[in-house]
Amino acid sequence: MESQANSQQTKPVEPKVNELIAECQSLILATVDADGNPTASYAPFARSGNKFFILVSFMARHTKNLKEIGKVSAMFIEDESATKQIYARHRLTLDVSTREIARDTAEWSEAVTALQTAHGKILDILVGMQDFIMIELTTKKGAYVNGFGSAYFVDENLEILQHRNDINHQVAEKSSK
Repeated sequence: MESQANSQQTKPVEPKVNELIAECQSLILATVDADGNPTASYAPFARSGNKFFILVSFMARHTKNLKEIGKVSAMFIEDESATKQIYARHRLTLDVSTREIARDTAEWSEAVTALQTAHGKILDILVGMQDFIMIELTTKKGAYVNGFGSAYFVDENLEILQHRNDINHQVAEKSSK
């Protein structure tokens, strides 16, 4: 007999990629070093289209990885206190490319202004510290999940490509021992 969970289709929830990003002040970073060792971290960000700007200290492990390796995953995730189900937190995970933005350029000034608008006067202090560098993260592709059976592929423009309906959740049969 097929279980009730298997017989019911889970209805996908409408994706709200931009709303999730707007709710976040920081993003989670997953980087690797030259030996393939992973580092998890986070950084406050400012957004411009499909690009995100972060101001990070070169003394941090993740900054070296961002500059030298450039293999990065960035995640935006629903606050735990706001979630209805901890196993189904809304999240957007992006594969991004990285590029350092040089100081004393128009791009640097624009990124600093965007970060100041998002995060306030602390930027006045951080920008003056010479160990802080500006990194641009550009979206390549990603995945958006907003519940059980509600996962989507995302393109470089943060647009939904398609529902990920190729894998169905299975419920394990209970043992009759």
